[in-house]
Amino acid sequence: MSGVESLAQPLSTLAFCWRVERRDGVTIGLTSHDRDLEIGHLRYRAAPGMTPSAVRCGIGLEGNDADVEGALVADAISEADLMAGRWDGAALELRLTQWEAPGELWLLLARGEIGSVTCRAGAFTAELVGAMAALKAAVAPSTSPDCRAVLGDRQCRVDLAGRRRVVAVGAVEDVAVGVSGLSAGAYAFGTLRWLGGANCGIVQAVIDNDAEGVTLADPPPFAVEAGTQALLTEGCDRQLATCAARFGNAVNFRGEPYLPGTDLLTRYPGAA
Repeated sequence: MSGVESLAQPLSTLAFCWRVERRDGVTIGLTSHDRDLEIGHLRYRAAPGMTPSAVRCGIGLEGNDADVEGALVADAISEADLMAGRWDGAALELRLTQWEAPGELWLLLARGEIGSVTCRAGAFTAELVGAMAALKAAVAPSTSPDCRAVLGDRQCRVDLAGRRRVVAVGAVEDVAVGVSGLSAGAYAFGTLRWLGGANCGIVQAVIDNDAEGVTLADPPPFAVEAGTQALLTEGCDRQLATCAARFGNAVNFRGEPYLPGTDLLTRYPGAA
């Protein structure tokens, strides 16, 4: 029996199922049914408070975005994890099944990534960004004096294998994280990924570093114990001089440092 024929039955036993896979690999299943369902070796835990907004599908360019609302489940989706960004960019599938025969009807309603998340009064609303969102991006990049690539990506092509380092952090005060034995400035504009403790899996931006520590863009969401391990990845200030001198990668520089700017029209003889 097809999904459409199942929906046409006089008596239906339907339940929504959400499969959410975070960027760090953690995967959970949730269902609107009042009991857990076992489908495809994944337990979909009962979360009757979970409700999707209207999901529309079509061939237009307006996109298939939707919203998912639900009550916060302490041991599955907590407000602290949502605010820490652990669920940002997570892959989400919304399907429909029959709770009397879980998995026999497995109708895909929506698929995408979790976008903006808001929390209020013990509940959350998560935006589901569909695949059509990619078509809203610019066809051609805008010119810029700085490099548009990200260090180590497919456009940059710098090998990061030797530019990562596992470290044990010392004292943490606000955005200052103590790490000894670093080369000053090597990790500026890079990232720090927590490998243990309450922040495990969270990636934070590094503003600058000296020989005794790094400065983060934001404080760690959760308390950090001395000795916690983290992965430091070098960064780049996206300047041509840095690309050529430090990385020897000027051939892959994705910017236009010598292109005259819009102020060219306002220049006049003698102007500085």
